[in-house]
Amino acid sequence: MGYVEKKKTTAPRATAKRASKPSGAINGQGLHQQEVMHRLRRVEGQIRGVLTMMEQDLPCDAIAQQLSAARKALDRAFYEMMACSLEMEIGEAASSKDIRVRIAEKARLLAKYA
Repeated sequence: MGYVEKKKTTAPRATAKRASKPSGAINGQGLHQQEVMHRLRRVEGQIRGVLTMMEQDLPCDAIAQQLSAARKALDRAFYEMMACSLEMEIGEAASSKDIRVRIAEKARLLAKYA
């Protein structure tokens, strides 16, 4: 099967340290941020699962599969964050020239980190 049962831990969760959210409606950026943070928490859980698998000396192919899934999920979080950034830049730009300059900067970042 290759799946590991999730074990309950007594350690406090990272979610307990979250900053309180301002009251009122969530803007587009806040919604994107929440989605990216949710993805990152899932990746965090996947990594903990991989560590458990390694501690239990499970087969390398099963561990590799889970590492691949975690890597893809992390990549997806990165792309979601960059999409949000592009949307913000387009929304804040005053002119089409300004839009081109801002998008070119984001494209440079994508090329650098992707």
